[in-house]
Amino acid sequence: MQKRKPLFLLVLGLTSATILAQAAQQSVDPKDGAPFDAQPEKRALQSLLKIAEKEIVPAVDAMPADKFGFAPTDGEFKGVRTFGQMVKHLSATNHILAAAALGEEPPSDAGDEVGPEAVRTKAEILNYLKGSFVHLSRAIEAIGGTNEPVNASPISPLRKGDVTRSALVVESLMHAYDHYGQIVEYLRMNGVVPPASRP
Repeated sequence: MQKRKPLFLLVLGLTSATILAQAAQQSVDPKDGAPFDAQPEKRALQSLLKIAEKEIVPAVDAMPADKFGFAPTDGEFKGVRTFGQMVKHLSATNHILAAAALGEEPPSDAGDEVGPEAVRTKAEILNYLKGSFVHLSRAIEAIGGTNEPVNASPISPLRKGDVTRSALVVESLMHAYDHYGQIVEYLRMNGVVPPASRP
């Protein structure tokens, strides 16, 4: 958990810097000022995406295939997602927000953030998860493009006029790390030490 705090603060700081940079870009007449340089922002977000993928994918892979149907029952856990459902939800959200950042329609098989019904096995869920990170990477590469639209997403608190590619990517990373914390708990409940915590 302590590893996540600095990363969260970095994401929060990057979000603030992004908002300020984009506000400055919008308020400066291109004839009077230098154009916005998206390259540092893209590099930073790609680095954060790789860190998230490097922690989340191995953690999901560490759960035995026969435990993908596990959901906690002790305490206040009535109606929570199973491990597999949670990973599909994380992945579907990545796909939906990446699509919005790219000006695409939400993937029809993402459902209401639940992911495709046909994706059921551990291998299928892992592939869906990995594909969602590829989709987010494409969204990051589009940052700074002026000809491509950005869509507001019904699953995002950001509304039309306020939404940016960077903000949607950061939102997806924050959401992914929220579920990473749950993934870690589910692993430990099943006697599995998360890969990031192993010596």
